[in-house]
Amino acid sequence: MIYKITTKTNIETVKEELEAKAKELGFGILKSYAFQDILEGKGFPIEKDITVYELCNPAGAQKVLSQIVEISVYLPCRLSIYEENGETVLATIGFENILESVEVDENFKLFMSELFEHLKALMNAWNEV
Repeated sequence: MIYKITTKTNIETVKEELEAKAKELGFGILKSYAFQDILEGKGFPIEKDITVYELCNPAGAQKVLSQIVEISVYLPCRLSIYEENGETVLATIGFENILESVEVDENFKLFMSELFEHLKALMNAWNEV
């Protein structure tokens, strides 16, 4: 499942503010991929401005990777930002998919749910009044 939200905030504003807002919620940006630029440089241009950010919550990553190495295929957390129908879209993989792919106890599910709540709060930061 993809978790996706929209905001009326301009895409460039979201990109400019992302690092500071992510830091407030315990995430850092490791890398970003501007697919429009990447693909154009390889001779396969696309019209849509799509940027994917790799986010890391170091304490969360340590706990997760210390318990279930297989979850490493989902890390770092990825956040896609693009425009659709005149709005800015922020999308990520739902943590439910991650938890369904491995056997975990209830404490681990609770921890992952809390981590996902922080990621969702980041994504919704531009919709707060």
